[in-house]
Amino acid sequence: MPQSIIWKSVFAGALAIPLFGATLVHAPNDLTVHEWGTFTSVAGYDGSSLEWAPLAFSGDLPCFVHTSNGPFAKYTPGLVRMETPVVYFYTQQPVTASVRVDFPQGKMTEWYPQAQVAPNSGLKNGSIEWSGLKIMPGATPDLPSTSGQSRYYPARSTDSAPVQAGNESEKLLFYRGVANFRAPIEPVVTGNGYTLRNNSGTPIPVAILFENRDGKIGYRVIHNLKDSAQVDAPPLTSSVDAIRRDMTAILTQSGLYPKEAAAMLETWHDSWFEGGTRVIYIDPRSTVDATLPLRVSPAPQSTERVFVGRVEVLSPWTENAIRTAMEAGDATAIKQLGRFLPAFIYEMSRHGKLSRTTPGSAIAARIDSANYNGTAPCIR
Repeated sequence: MPQSIIWKSVFAGALAIPLFGATLVHAPNDLTVHEWGTFTSVAGYDGSSLEWAPLAFSGDLPCFVHTSNGPFAKYTPGLVRMETPVVYFYTQQPVTASVRVDFPQGKMTEWYPQAQVAPNSGLKNGSIEWSGLKIMPGATPDLPSTSGQSRYYPARSTDSAPVQAGNESEKLLFYRGVANFRAPIEPVVTGNGYTLRNNSGTPIPVAILFENRDGKIGYRVIHNLKDSAQVDAPPLTSSVDAIRRDMTAILTQSGLYPKEAAAMLETWHDSWFEGGTRVIYIDPRSTVDATLPLRVSPAPQSTERVFVGRVEVLSPWTENAIRTAMEAGDATAIKQLGRFLPAFIYEMSRHGKLSRTTPGSAIAARIDSANYNGTAPCIR
């Protein structure tokens, strides 16, 4: 073979190598991860977090959701309930990933789809992991459903890619838990208003003092709460529509996509804005990462985590409603006081503001015990 032909063959082969190699290079990682969730706590008279478990709180999750300790795992007493964190994935290409969330001061109680959950060791060293998670943009898998209404389903109303773990598919990763750490905000009734103390050492980006008294709505928004703020009780001249608009703007400014913010509000609107007094706040990202370390592999191009805290407050109005219902032994009114009632009864009794022998005490105890002796609290 002539020398020139040999060199041409070698040169052509050399050109072919990088071209062939280029077909083996993975497309650039465009994975984006977004997460939202909530932390719910109950404040005592001095603002500190009280231990509590839900009372007469009907099942709000479908029966296909997995639980750690049977159907009543969510009734484990603790200082904080981590409610409905959901993780979304956005990408233009199929990805197989692993996702792990640690919960150093708590335990995982519910999740979907299938995952590996740390064994129960009390309210500490919790974790959950999805390994071999398939992220499938453009796929349209059959998602599980039930006939009853549930706050679980609104979280699906986004543009996220479906995921599959084992033989279970979803539009998101869902998990819940219970923990024993202090809420960063301690609200205390002072005069005609409230003192909001930030005990975390990290500024709270946004805090909202919200009141709903028999359907009359009022709220005040506080930005960049560093140490403490004195906040007057809000005039009851607003509406749920108004605070939903403000919350939508706050959630999107915090990093959520508009559909994610709408899904979060739809999930919790009947709870965040129900009767009572509470502080609703945005947890700093650094606090979220320390409380719930998240690891995703391959590493996402970007990650947003927006968690809303809720601190239920024993306001003078709430205290009066509890005392009136308990002293009258009004079973209907007692049940309507909601899932925070046992913690509030304990706090009022401890401070001599409610007798443990009121006619309503036995009624409240019966409602409370029904949580543990009834049927599985889930939606079929």
